Amino acid sequence: MTRFGIQIPDFRWQDASSGGLFPRTLELAHAAEASGFDTLWVMDHFHELPPFFDRADPMPEGYTLLAGLAARTESIELGTLVTGATYRNPALLAKQVTTLDHVSGGRAILGIGASWNEDEYVAYGFGDGLPSIKERLDRLEEAVRICRAMFSGPSSTFVGDRHRVADALNNPQPLRPGGPPIMIGGGGEKRLLRILAELGDMTNYFGSPDTVRHKNAVLDAHCEDVGRDPSEIERSRLGGILLADTDAEADRIARSMREEIGMDEVSFDGFFDHGGPERIRQRVEEYVDAGLDHLIVMAAGPAHPDQIAGLGEALAPLRG
Repeated sequence: MTRFGIQIPDFRWQDASSGGLFPRTLELAHAAEASGFDTLWVMDHFHELPPFFDRADPMPEGYTLLAGLAARTESIELGTLVTGATYRNPALLAKQVTTLDHVSGGRAILGIGASWNEDEYVAYGFGDGLPSIKERLDRLEEAVRICRAMFSGPSSTFVGDRHRVADALNNPQPLRPGGPPIMIGGGGEKRLLRILAELGDMTNYFGSPDTVRHKNAVLDAHCEDVGRDPSEIERSRLGGILLADTDAEADRIARSMREEIGMDEVSFDGFFDHGGPERIRQRVEEYVDAGLDHLIVMAAGPAHPDQIAGLGEALAPLRG
């Protein structure tokens, strides 16, 4: 079965700073839910990410935003894509996601990754520079172990090299049986995918169908090594979709966007699929054939509900 999600990364509405940010985001959430999307995601970033955006563009805090959306939606699942493991105390994160699960009636997902944005890390005082990749992966693994333990029992104790909790209470427990699913974002083949094989419920990759196929094969091998059934792990990918009425119109919009952000064609096309409805459906089928279960679409530009509805209509024939 193929599932579809929407990520909202862009909040550059004209009235975003004067009270319009949340109402407009809620309109998109309602449009996504009405259009049949299964999941809704926001970033766990504190300022915007060049080259797609200006660093000073509006950016709300992710979990506060999700809680507001959770209270005003009915069925769509909600998460960050993805929480930076170096930004949040793991036990506090487990409490936040558990609370989101209650506010949403059991619809929370924990998305988490090793973190990467050094500019943001330094700007917000987390440290003078990002820790080494080894330390970030250590923190990621221990954070997932702590969250998993706190989702599974009301009291947790864990002693690791980077984190520790002593009789940390998580009462009430999550509503969803077994706790919110844990998505581990990233494609590091040596260690991150092994952590995912042992501890995660969902992937999140970038890249082409060939890249997805390769990452899946690496993950399957790790699952075999740790004794995990690979079919237990949902395979997702994040990418942009530029949908237009025709392929030619979509190509024109893509050229304009590339020129605006100064991105080369190969890099741009590796992240943004673009075309009319039929070309987009064919591209999605390539991802499904590569082993993808869940396609998460990054809404291009300051999205409009009609844009979300159009994407939902184009993807509807591919839903399981």
